[in-house]
Amino acid sequence: MTTILAYVAAALVGLWGVAHVIPTLQVVAGFAPVTADNRRIIMQEWLAEGFTMWGLAAIVIVATAVGGTASEVTMWVYRVTAGLLVALAVLTSVTGARTRVVWFKICPVLLSGSAVLLLAASWW
Repeated sequence: MTTILAYVAAALVGLWGVAHVIPTLQVVAGFAPVTADNRRIIMQEWLAEGFTMWGLAAIVIVATAVGGTASEVTMWVYRVTAGLLVALAVLTSVTGARTRVVWFKICPVLLSGSAVLLLAASWW
């Protein structure tokens, strides 16, 4: 059960990272008119969140596959990853989720849900 919880959490976070990267150009265009430098910064930050999610998903997958779910290190990888996901959820809650954009409102729920799955996996 621990393995399933970890892989489901990683899949959700990884797919949410894809959902961030795909519309990047549309998001950047939505901030017009801004300077070229500001467009680059918006693009960087939007992609950085997607890359972060991919990295977290990869860390959970590798820790599970290589370390196994009985490893103390794997359990701590799940807990630390869950902590970062909660931090990102809180950040989004006080920033983007306060806008009218539905996807920003979904983000804290999805990230928190993935964190709960990882915490459950770490204590199963």
